[in-house]
Amino acid sequence: MTPILQPEALIPLLDSGNLVLVDAGNGKDARDNYNRKHLQGALFADLNTQLADIREDASDGGRHPLPDAEKFSQTLTSLGISPESHVVIYDDKNGANAAARFWWMLRAIGHEKVQVLNGGLREAEKAGVPLRSEKESAQVTGAYPVKKWQWPLADIRETEAASGNDYFRIIDVRDRERYLGLTEPLDPVAGHIPGAVNMPFRDNLDADGRFKAPGTLHAMYKPLFADYAPANIIVHCGSGVTACHTILAMNYAGLPVPRLYPGSWSEWCRSGKDMEKN
Repeated sequence: MTPILQPEALIPLLDSGNLVLVDAGNGKDARDNYNRKHLQGALFADLNTQLADIREDASDGGRHPLPDAEKFSQTLTSLGISPESHVVIYDDKNGANAAARFWWMLRAIGHEKVQVLNGGLREAEKAGVPLRSEKESAQVTGAYPVKKWQWPLADIRETEAASGNDYFRIIDVRDRERYLGLTEPLDPVAGHIPGAVNMPFRDNLDADGRFKAPGTLHAMYKPLFADYAPANIIVHCGSGVTACHTILAMNYAGLPVPRLYPGSWSEWCRSGKDMEKN
């Protein structure tokens, strides 16, 4: 199953009894935005409370640490997601918000039938997917068994060991200005991990906010995998969310899955590690 679903292809799936459509919100207005307008049948999932285990000190795992398996199981169960469900996820940031993060989490526990809606809410609305503001109810069928994350991860110690090692490549997907240390709107220190290269996640999208064609994405990322083994490529962002957007793009391009550093810059910059600017 391709990881990206075109919004036009969603319409015939809406009456499928196996479909679970998820609006993956984030930000203080996410719930209100969902209540005002969401795709027909979509359930709300919140990045901060359901797709992360936020701690008091962001030096311990960053701003959006991954939840443990038990907590994620509870989230999936509450949404009526079973191992047999066809899950389609969208957000209002073209997948760059929590949709790609939720996709990564599901794929990382072995769930196969999960897709991100190309272009998110805006493109779905343009394609004629029906909208609603009424409350939606999950069809809970039983607990979703989650054992562990099966996709490759890197913690802060492994990322530090990879920094400056010629056999590893660390990819920073934040905007160029943040990577260069010219601005930092979310974390206390600006800059980047030494040795990291900047490949902004926004380059995965075309002018309409949809993912570029798989062939185009393949041409963008294939050189990385020609020079480095997938286990030696570590992708990060500010807090482990938009990094999943780039991993999604790589997967859409038919390339291997690299390692995700969930703590990302938000953990690194608070942990006394070396930093670079420019």
